[in-house]
Amino acid sequence: MRSLLRGPAMRLYETLLEWEVSGTPDHVAVIQDGNRRYAREQGDDATDGHRVGAETTEAVLEWCEELGIEELTLYAFSTENFERPADEREALFDLLERKLREFADADRVHEAGVRIRAIGETDRLPERVQDAIAYADRRTRSYDQFQLNVALAYGGRAELLNAARGIARDVRDGDLDPGAVDVGTVDRRLYDGPTRDVDLIIRTGGDERTSNFLPWHANGNEAAVYFCAPYWPEFRKVDLLRAIRTYESREVSWRKTRVQRALALIRAIENERGEGGQLLERLRERLPSEQADALSEQADVERFAD
Repeated sequence: MRSLLRGPAMRLYETLLEWEVSGTPDHVAVIQDGNRRYAREQGDDATDGHRVGAETTEAVLEWCEELGIEELTLYAFSTENFERPADEREALFDLLERKLREFADADRVHEAGVRIRAIGETDRLPERVQDAIAYADRRTRSYDQFQLNVALAYGGRAELLNAARGIARDVRDGDLDPGAVDVGTVDRRLYDGPTRDVDLIIRTGGDERTSNFLPWHANGNEAAVYFCAPYWPEFRKVDLLRAIRTYESREVSWRKTRVQRALALIRAIENERGEGGQLLERLRERLPSEQADALSEQADVERFAD
């Protein structure tokens, strides 16, 4: 009886979460952890876990489209994964090749305008996987409605290290002025993939670490992180909605903290100069209406507290 009720109850909970979510992040990145542990608990081979996990990936793409998320990055194969047993590694390469080609040919991908790109040291992958990456790129190159980045042979430290080495070479050769190095200089030397900073990282499988994933795009943007217990093959839409709810809560808190810090700085400058509220008023006139309203609201809170 309990199992019969679980389906309707879960759908009701999913609907409730959708009502609670008022906005979505632009860019979600997912560490798809737990495929092998899921397979072990089912009494299956590791390759079966990866296969079921690939089905979850297809579902997540549909959920992202429904929720209005514009970019998704999936951590499909890390540089550390090269150390796995050869038979498991080859089976995973076969699955990646097949799924890349299937995605590139899927009607829903073309109807939704999905751009598929791979990021990482893809030249380390078998030729058949590289061919599938190139095929997916060619088939979806003209699309820009949704961006799907598949991290393959990816490591965040290696990405930053390669960028730093390239900058150092150009400085040494006199092609780059050290004083001209800025955020854009680094951005241009990263793997050709993500088009936006990461807003939300999700990790399945219970581990609470981000495992060297997109450090430049996530840490620089102070991305929210959501860790959840289900293995990747068990990941549901309610888990995605919970993650987005966590992102929204964090965004509200972050905006409030930024406003409080800005107001404290303004008060300190005003006290130093004796301007008595003039700086605050000038800043409000220059800010977008939403930020100006937040600043005014916080100022009113502080006056009331005084």
